[in-house]
Amino acid sequence: MSRVQLALRVPDLDASVEFYAKLLGEGPAKRRPGYANFAIPEPPLKLVLIEGEPGQRTALDHLGIEVESSEQVAAATTRLADQGLATTTEENTACCYAVQDKVWVSGPGNEPWEVYVVKADADTLTKQAQSPCCAPSTAAGHDAAGGSATASTGC
Repeated sequence: MSRVQLALRVPDLDASVEFYAKLLGEGPAKRRPGYANFAIPEPPLKLVLIEGEPGQRTALDHLGIEVESSEQVAAATTRLADQGLATTTEENTACCYAVQDKVWVSGPGNEPWEVYVVKADADTLTKQAQSPCCAPSTAAGHDAAGGSATASTGC
């Protein structure tokens, strides 16, 4: 099963977890320092909450499509590149307390999208060099190839 991912940078993680648990009717699937995610079966959604700065408004961090296999990530990479989109791939990258394979593209408004598979759990909210994943809340966005530019990014 594939599902859409919505990642939000929130000013108060505890309050946001409490709110989204009530809204979605279930608690988070994963909760770690500065991070929580909800894996909702219906409608298929992965809601990711990343702790931001106190007093700031909640903001879109990034969007994604979670798939079931690395082969599906590779197929998406080929399809997106064949459509003329600039892609950035990451393999076996630790991000958002998970080891993942992924491909990044940017939408016309410079919104970052990832197609990814979770391969294993990880112990940290790791930031890989040159990756849009798990960037600090002061980051600004993505260029056409998915690199850092002008909006907040993360996982």
